[in-house]
Amino acid sequence: MASISTRNLTPLPDVRSLKALMQSLAVLDSIMSPDDWDMRYFSFNAKWGRGEEMGSMRNGSGDDLFALFNRSGCLVKGFVHESSMTPYRDNPPSIWPGLLEDVPNCFSSALVEPAFSMSDITFCIWRLHDEKGWSTGQVKFPRSTDPDGSCYLLGFFDGKPKTYQTFAEDYYETELPIDSIRHVYQHLPLTTEIVESLNPDATLKVIAKDLKEIGYITKPAK
Repeated sequence: MASISTRNLTPLPDVRSLKALMQSLAVLDSIMSPDDWDMRYFSFNAKWGRGEEMGSMRNGSGDDLFALFNRSGCLVKGFVHESSMTPYRDNPPSIWPGLLEDVPNCFSSALVEPAFSMSDITFCIWRLHDEKGWSTGQVKFPRSTDPDGSCYLLGFFDGKPKTYQTFAEDYYETELPIDSIRHVYQHLPLTTEIVESLNPDATLKVIAKDLKEIGYITKPAK
């Protein structure tokens, strides 16, 4: 299967599945880094605003991704500072033509949300609940392998537990059991055994506040 990018959005999960996946990633990072929020790549706030939820990813090197979920669907904004389409290719900085002109009005709040730093943007995608696929603006891409950084950032959201395992074992420098990651990806109830298998220094009590903020709703165990 080809990599996810703004040129190939077919493999990206639908809105509801993407939200559940971002919640799972936030839970896993909470377990891996229970005492240091700044070390986490992934976060999720199920009570971001009235009728809104927000997922994010930050790599600590200036690149980020924000996803706004509302009653209409989801808008995703990404920024990779070294990509060809960075606003900082110009002086003064300017957003690449076509990125935001076609964004539906139902996502207008995201375009002016200070936390999303919309002036720092290299790609933007969106999808309404009743649509069959993700959309982008009418963008003319420069010649580059990953001109807007979307292949790099969206690759985390392929829905495969192995993707998080590979990332986390490198980032946190420890081996992780794939079955425990898969357990969280499936939104199954967390147990002491699952949490400690991922991080012996984490406990359900320690991450309880995070789980509430993330809105991690579990499915009954089979």
